[in-house]
Amino acid sequence: MTNHLRRSDLTSDLTSDLTLFGATGFVGRLVARHLAAQAPPGLRVTLAGRSRERLEQVRAEEGRADWELQLADSTDQESLRQLARSTGVVISTVGPYARHGMPLLEVCAQEGTDYVDLTGEVLFVRDAIDRVHETAGATGARLVVSCGFDSLPSDLAVHLLHRAAQADGAGGLTDTTLLVTRLRGGVSGGTVDSMREQLRVVRADQELARAARDPYALAPDPATEPRLPGQRDSTSVFVEKDTGVWTAPFLMASYNTRLVRRSHALSRSDRDPDGYGARFRYRELLATGSGGRGRRRAELVRAGLGALWLGLSTPGLSWVVDRVLPAPGEGPSPQQQAEGHFEMVARTTTDGGRGYVSTVGAQGDPGYAATSVMIGQAALALAVDSARCAPSGGVLTPAIAMGDVLVDRLRDQGFTVRVGPA
Repeated sequence: MTNHLRRSDLTSDLTSDLTLFGATGFVGRLVARHLAAQAPPGLRVTLAGRSRERLEQVRAEEGRADWELQLADSTDQESLRQLARSTGVVISTVGPYARHGMPLLEVCAQEGTDYVDLTGEVLFVRDAIDRVHETAGATGARLVVSCGFDSLPSDLAVHLLHRAAQADGAGGLTDTTLLVTRLRGGVSGGTVDSMREQLRVVRADQELARAARDPYALAPDPATEPRLPGQRDSTSVFVEKDTGVWTAPFLMASYNTRLVRRSHALSRSDRDPDGYGARFRYRELLATGSGGRGRRRAELVRAGLGALWLGLSTPGLSWVVDRVLPAPGEGPSPQQQAEGHFEMVARTTTDGGRGYVSTVGAQGDPGYAATSVMIGQAALALAVDSARCAPSGGVLTPAIAMGDVLVDRLRDQGFTVRVGPA
């Protein structure tokens, strides 16, 4: 990829520095609230969506009469092109992305417009890599996927380990395990809808099903990616040897692990040809505690996940899931959002035998309150700290696009983001 001056540095006719597409949705409103509080003075913000009346309502709720409004629809390519041409950075909260996201991604790639989203959909990101990575590399558009709870905490946790090992000259990372040690929050209706959509697609196409299962599905070229054994996602209940706690499969591991491996692949360079490490292996697990209680919790989690997948993937049973889980656009109350929290702890050993541990966590419902901060700060990093972010375009991950800039920003927001010796 070639380094480029940002389009906003070359033109003076942009009417906005940052545009929030999907501003009237449940998560979009939370992001708008965060931007209203955190955007620096003078940053030009635009709210975009299909309904001017609803956009005006969001603007009024946030008391930001200075924000512009723009009508755009994911089914209207010309409206999306006008959106991309008028702004420096686009935030997209309009999912499922496999159904609604590609048209906007394509015009951002073509127009050289930076972009962030919340996707946790393997097949959408694989399609994006194949369709627009090369174009974005040529125009300089930094298309940063998965800037919410899918999968920013995982990505930054491993980024921190890599940076610490680099600083100490400790060698590349080897076996790396991330444990979800605290988690309280509701399942997003949008996440459920995305899961249902991907299951529908893979049921109909065995080739896509194989692609979704591939641990290296999001590598630049899965066919040539160096592969290590033991990279399949865990479906078992067992005691994790380094911590002695019982673990269960983690719902989001099947996406997060693939995104982290993409960061590993994109981090390779002439100066650092092994990326995170020639023997880097990565997994994610949910910690459920020690002793008999920990084991029972782990078994309950595994059974619950099995029931969820059965309900989502079996025709005729979707009504059961719909009665139990939220619909797209629905979310928890402000009190429930405030009471949520998460913590993820990643451990690794390097080629040189050094051990490191990193922690990423926050107060606030992971899929809503914390996610709105994560994607909001990712977008502000590109809009405000552009020169400190990745100089090259493409379909990027949070760690590759923003790395230490985002670490600093999230710390300033009260997130726990730390790394040290194990």
